[in-house]
Amino acid sequence: MQAVVNRKWTLVGYPEGVPDDATFRMEEAPVREPDVGEALLETVWLSVDPYVRGRMSPVKSYVEPMTPGDVICGETVARVLASRDPGLAEGDLVLAPMGWQTHAVFAAEGLHKVDLPVERASLALGLLGMPGLTAYFGLFDVGRPQTGETVLVSGAAGAVGSAVGQMAKIAGCRAMGVAGSDEKVAWLTGDLGFDAALNYREHKDLRAALEPLVPDGVDVFFDNVGGSVSDAALGLINQNARIPICGQIAHYNAKNPPRGPRPFATLLVRRARAQGFIVFDFKERFPEAMAKLREWVEGGRLKTRETVVESIDSAPQAFLGLFSGDNIGKMLVRVAK
Repeated sequence: MQAVVNRKWTLVGYPEGVPDDATFRMEEAPVREPDVGEALLETVWLSVDPYVRGRMSPVKSYVEPMTPGDVICGETVARVLASRDPGLAEGDLVLAPMGWQTHAVFAAEGLHKVDLPVERASLALGLLGMPGLTAYFGLFDVGRPQTGETVLVSGAAGAVGSAVGQMAKIAGCRAMGVAGSDEKVAWLTGDLGFDAALNYREHKDLRAALEPLVPDGVDVFFDNVGGSVSDAALGLINQNARIPICGQIAHYNAKNPPRGPRPFATLLVRRARAQGFIVFDFKERFPEAMAKLREWVEGGRLKTRETVVESIDSAPQAFLGLFSGDNIGKMLVRVAK
């Protein structure tokens, strides 16, 4: 087999504030041939996700931080170039934790075949992957929506938020979204069927802007963002409201996060429940959720949109674009065709 050269982005050091070009370093090295039970993989699709920013910090969290010199982490859809395991054949597509690199050798036992047509394989990183599962369990297990209730979603035009709003409609609820551009608002209320959406960048008083959209208050607030959007939503929750806390992207790059309203008095008076969750808390039930997600996707009840950046060279650009709202739907890097 002809020698394969891997191109990879590694972590230079822990950034303070917003990562920049000095945070990442491109390196190249030859890739060894696979041993028995291993496969040589080529990245086709790379997922870039906000949670990776948390792993670029030495602060203790629910996952171990990366250390300088590590390949930047990330889930991929990869193609098998060579295999020494009977369960994998050349050309198979697999889910693999390749991170930001073009090639690597992995143990076959840790890989999962992608059961999708080639032209739809990227869905394994979106609606039929972690974002879809996160939306499913966050809404139905933590949010527990009831027919006729109002579900408000922040970061509504992202991979998770856009799925949450559509699932809220499937559950018979009113779906309201908060996003960061008029284009995103039009996508949510047009293609995805949200009942209403708001461009938060156009309003200084977010609570006043949101109030007419939720005249009956908010029963489920699915929080992907934190910051001023969460502060505004908190003042609109109903008695016995549920608040699934999925992400706090507004704070991920803050050196000194601003202190917002203290929420506990509101939670007490409204007898509301705010709960953080991690999708892997529900790992044993992934097959159940995946069956429903496939049913809804194939039936046209769940739709998605992808923002695609080309080439492994552009992975840092795609990642940083998450924090400036460059993506509509799932942000992906197409590494190979």
